[in-house]
Amino acid sequence: MSTPSADFPSAARSKPRAEQEPPPLPEPLAVPVADSHTHLDMQVPSVAEALRDAASVGVTTVIQVGCDLERSRWAADVAADWENVWAAVALHPNEAPRLAAEEGEEALDEALAGIEKLAALPQVLAVGETGLDHFRTGEEGKAAQQRSFRAHIGLAKRLNKALVIHDRDAHADVLRILDEEGAPERTVFHCYSGDAEMARHCAERGWFMSFAGNVTFKNAQPLRDALAVAPPELVLVETDAPFLTPSPYRGRPNAPYLVPVTLRAMAETKGMTEETLARHVAANTARAFGY
Repeated sequence: MSTPSADFPSAARSKPRAEQEPPPLPEPLAVPVADSHTHLDMQVPSVAEALRDAASVGVTTVIQVGCDLERSRWAADVAADWENVWAAVALHPNEAPRLAAEEGEEALDEALAGIEKLAALPQVLAVGETGLDHFRTGEEGKAAQQRSFRAHIGLAKRLNKALVIHDRDAHADVLRILDEEGAPERTVFHCYSGDAEMARHCAERGWFMSFAGNVTFKNAQPLRDALAVAPPELVLVETDAPFLTPSPYRGRPNAPYLVPVTLRAMAETKGMTEETLARHVAANTARAFGY
């Protein structure tokens, strides 16, 4: 989940994102792909409507991501009910320090134990989104945030699940902790936000990089530079919906059906055909999450 304050154009500031008119359906993809990271529980349409619209444009699989214990339970339940939905469960990097500060370290431990139970379910393919967020969490919350991140890394390794990382303004510390703990075999940087040098670092370690709609933003050239050097075998696409709606619909509600808009922009950046990149993305997502 990423909620940069600059994600609303000036013309739309007077209306909440959910009240904006949804973007139109894009042209369908010739090769079906997956939305590797979405929050259906935060979107206005029903799950059935969201999945119907996504499938109509070639987005046939979605990874539903939980950000706290309650939303992670919801993600696991939805994944159990829908054949083309898989779940990821975790305490978001901003949720862990909130719990520790407001309810105590024992509450954080109890929530982590709840996540562990959910992560063992067969429809839950990943532990995430976890990681570090230095944008919204200050110095007072860093210890709890790092403790939670390390616990999630260990959980992913014990259960042989993918690890989905939220990294906001925390690149050096995220990479350091991954090295100290030892990254799981399948590690995914959700809403990749590093530069080209970090992309090369991730590639050397076989870590997946998932790009969201912000790669289409005018001021996102560093992201496009990172995408350009990322190996096609390690690239995923996501919406992080309802956030990070791709241009030209920035500021309006995002949804899995908008994956084709981002994927086409990614293909242009990489100098690949849409079909070729889609084949890579489809295979990569299945390999990353193990479905």
